[in-house]
Amino acid sequence: MPRVRILVLGGSVFLSKAVATEAVARGHEVTCATRGTSGPVPEGAAFVAWDRTDPVPDELAGTTYDAVVDVARIPSWVRTAVAAFPAAHWVFVSTVNVYADDATPGGTPGTLPLREPQHDDVDLKQEPEAYGPMKVACEQLVRDGAASWTVIRPGLIVGPDDPTRRFTYWPVRLADGGEALAGGDPEDEMQVIDARDLAAWIVTCAERRTPGDYDGVGEVLPIRDLIAQVAVGVRSDAALTWVPQEFLTEQGVEPWMGPEALPLWLPRPEYDGLGSHDPAPSLAAGLVLRPVADTARDTLAWVRSTEDAPVSGMSRERETTVLAAWHSLRE
Repeated sequence: MPRVRILVLGGSVFLSKAVATEAVARGHEVTCATRGTSGPVPEGAAFVAWDRTDPVPDELAGTTYDAVVDVARIPSWVRTAVAAFPAAHWVFVSTVNVYADDATPGGTPGTLPLREPQHDDVDLKQEPEAYGPMKVACEQLVRDGAASWTVIRPGLIVGPDDPTRRFTYWPVRLADGGEALAGGDPEDEMQVIDARDLAAWIVTCAERRTPGDYDGVGEVLPIRDLIAQVAVGVRSDAALTWVPQEFLTEQGVEPWMGPEALPLWLPRPEYDGLGSHDPAPSLAAGLVLRPVADTARDTLAWVRSTEDAPVSGMSRERETTVLAAWHSLRE
């Protein structure tokens, strides 16, 4: 593979850092443009300081890149960057939240409708629902302005260095053993993708100048099997107690993520499609997936080796309370 000059817009946190790490490992010339406030970029990558609310630095504007990788969610940031590097192949990391339909299982970019784009910048702390529409607008800017492009729409990205506090709950909880609360129907479908696998595919798309729209998602599994793979990865003998979503809702348990949420659990049927996108087109385009067990093992090792690693989800005390309420109902 010829050496590729890659500009990573980011490069110091989670997915963008994994992309830069993978690209360096393959021998490419990698520049990471970031504010420099979230930690260092990977060894072997060049660092250029850029707050994207500012104009493009001269050090970047005067350089030609073969590929640009961008994870931004702010339309004005993408507009400025595409205008600065229009000749490069863009790999834009979007999200499955661009889809207007979260209920239909097995969706693909060719079958699911998009949300209406939000072309203006919005403060997501004030209007979190604008996230998907802004990503739609960012995608359009890349398609309209770049010489060639790959749009990748990930689902739930997991693995070591994950700052989002979603999947990490499960390796840690199952490693503790005992009775563990699990939510919803065990046959509900869910999928996750390791950030390292996604990053490797992003670099492959940059190398090959892969065209088109894809979902960056993992294998669709019954959530029972997904959590079972986590248990295998962390060598857990925890016993799962499956509690219906109606009871969890009555108990005030939050789904998906949050300080007292039950991660991976989603209300059904309104979210039947969110964790069950068809990965076949992406696998055909070069995505390679590792077993969930390996991801869980590595995630637990990262948590145990990292001071103040971000682990979220409900406390053990809260879990015990919900389980006790469930058991008392069934006595």
